[in-house]
Order: sequence, then C-alpha cells, then structure tokens
Amino acid sequence: MDRRQYSASAMRNRDPILDVLKTHLPTSGTVLEIASGSGEHAVHFAPQFPNLNWQATNYEDTQLDSVIDWIAHLPSGNLLPPLKLDATASVWPIESAGYPARPVTAVFNVNTIHISPWRVCEGLMAGTGRTLEKGGRLFIYGPFKVEGQHTAATNKDFDVWLRAENADYGIRDQGAVVAEAKKNGLTHLIAIPMPANNFIQIFDHI
Repeated sequence: MDRRQYSASAMRNRDPILDVLKTHLPTSGTVLEIASGSGEHAVHFAPQFPNLNWQATNYEDTQLDSVIDWIAHLPSGNLLPPLKLDATASVWPIESAGYPARPVTAVFNVNTIHISPWRVCEGLMAGTGRTLEKGGRLFIYGPFKVEGQHTAATNKDFDVWLRAENADYGIRDQGAVVAEAKKNGLTHLIAIPMPANNFIQIFDHI
C-alpha cells in the first residue's frame, strides 16, 4: 500500500526554497526538518546536499508514514529514517544519548507556525536553541505580517479564514517571531521575500 501524501504547495515552493538553501545552508552536519508534512521537501532537497544528513520529523503518524514511503520511492544515502517529534516537547528525540547524526547544523521548517497555536512557535524556538550547533542556522518559511501589517490582501483573507477555523491559529508577526527566537539565543539574519507573499526567515545560533 502506497501511503504517500501529496502537497500542491510543496510542489510550488520547493524550487524557490531550494535556491535559498543553496546559498545559506551549512556545508556539513545534519539538517533537522521540523514538521516535514508529506515528505516531498525532504526527498527533493536531500540529494542536492550530499554532504549533509537530512532528518525529517513529524508529529502525526500518517505523515510519518508518508515520509517513510516517499523515502522508499526516492531514496538518497543522506536521508535518515524519520522521527516522531512534538515541537512543544521539553526534550526532542535527537537529544537522546543514542542519536547518531550530531551535530545538527540547521533546523528547517515550512508552513507550520501559522496553522498551529503560538506554543508551537515557542517550542520550535526553544528546541532549536537546545539542539542547534553554535553557528548553525534556523530557516522558517511561510507568510508573515511585518510591523503588524499583512503584506498582501490575500494574506489578510487567509488570516481571517485561519482564525475562524481555530482562534489559536493565524499569520504571525515577524517581530514577535524574532523576539521569541532571541529568547533562545537565535539572532535574526535576514527575511527573504518569496513567491506567493511568503518569506524565509533565517536565524543564526550565536
């Protein structure tokens, strides 16, 4: 049985994201992907960076199954077996003594913090601060407000829809995300505008 899931947005955004990663990713170590979703990003990006391990993770079992089957369909020697990871947990599985793929030199996350309660963003930053190698980088892709304002009318409409679905969801303000990162030793490097009114926020672990 093929358990692969498919994401139209992953297909649209993967090459613009790849262009940014080619410029800004570290050259060695492990990329920890938080909330890998279908797994399509992992199997697309990993072969492009053969000197990096790619560690996919998900919280939901059906998405973990999808990543497993995508890796089986498009294997790459640097794709690690996916892990179950709750971003809000006080200890992540990669913090266990037996985790074999240290150091984690990059943390990568796509389209999560606006479709999750704020505590997920807090957990993402705290976990990154605990696990990311000094000098490593955090990448967060998605829509953001800037100084409290939406960057496009479509984002404003999307935000209204998100909050109607769940009052704890919503497009986050870049300043609030940067402030949360700073609490955990992460310095904002750059906000790179992306297609469809998204950004990649890049942080350095100081």
